[in-house]
Amino acid sequence: MIKRFPSEFEVIGLSGWKNMEHLRSQVREFHPPFCFPDPHIPSVKILSPTEMARLPEVDTVVVASACLAGLYPTLSALRAGKRVLLAEKEVLVAAGERVVQEAKNHRTQILPLDSELSAVLQCLEGSAKEDLSRVIITASGGPFLRYPKEKLSQVTPDEALKHPTWRMGKKITVDCATLMNKGFEVMEVHYLFGLPLGKIEIAIHPQSIVHALVEFSDGVSRAILSPPDMRYFIQYALFHSRRRDSGLGRLSFPLSLEFEAADSERFPSLGVALKAASLGGTYPAALIAADEVAVEAFLRGDIPFTHIPEVISRILESHTSTPDPSLPEVMATYEEVKVKAQKANAA
Repeated sequence: MIKRFPSEFEVIGLSGWKNMEHLRSQVREFHPPFCFPDPHIPSVKILSPTEMARLPEVDTVVVASACLAGLYPTLSALRAGKRVLLAEKEVLVAAGERVVQEAKNHRTQILPLDSELSAVLQCLEGSAKEDLSRVIITASGGPFLRYPKEKLSQVTPDEALKHPTWRMGKKITVDCATLMNKGFEVMEVHYLFGLPLGKIEIAIHPQSIVHALVEFSDGVSRAILSPPDMRYFIQYALFHSRRRDSGLGRLSFPLSLEFEAADSERFPSLGVALKAASLGGTYPAALIAADEVAVEAFLRGDIPFTHIPEVISRILESHTSTPDPSLPEVMATYEEVKVKAQKANAA
């Protein structure tokens, strides 16, 4: 989107981790003065993501890292009054109440980049929260929606990584296959929009065209539809409250749309996530760590696909939660549970 609107945006800093060649190519293309880690380009200064996020010349910070790596850069940006475009689910899952309060304290915004949360935001704009009846976020159902349940224990990592509609990283793709990602999104909606968990529902929608629906007290619903392409929602966040021609495709009508309830037997990870959400405290942070370890074990071939929710449940059962945790307590929980889970899984 930056390339499409070069006169609207200037890239001040870029950060990456594993794919250094891709990072270097972006640095060469956009010529930011700051980068992390070292891109080995003489004209670019090395600066940590947390420091970049509060630079005075920055007004918008995009956080799209993995796990909880984006928590402190997010907080740094909010405390400096920057607008945050957030794609990292774990930030709100682990510390949603604290993060949202920081945005309020510093009179700035958190705008979601995920299609489902962006759709909720767009549906709610111009309406009073008290008029809301419920929110429905959609899920494609992943690659195993119609797969025989008795054969799920035999699926391979390669099969799990073949998402029918979206192209994403390995971890999030497996989370889509288990529906853990929808449990994360329920928590994101809960914190970002201040909605009770009981008003947030999930519907399976294989076409991934309707991204969310909001039903109001009079029985009228709004929905956001688009082809399954994240660029629509990235552009919406970049130009918040302003619509621009995206240059992307349009839906072709008539449309045939399917919806069904999420099967808790087929997707037990969803139930595990929603239980952690209801328990609160440091359970969501422990959930993130446990899910990381379980998904990594599956991708290595150490456990079958169907054992992912079992591993997560076992880890959460042994967790002693801290109520109303501070940010250091959230991070400590994440690190401690991850280490314990890795040791237990290796035993």
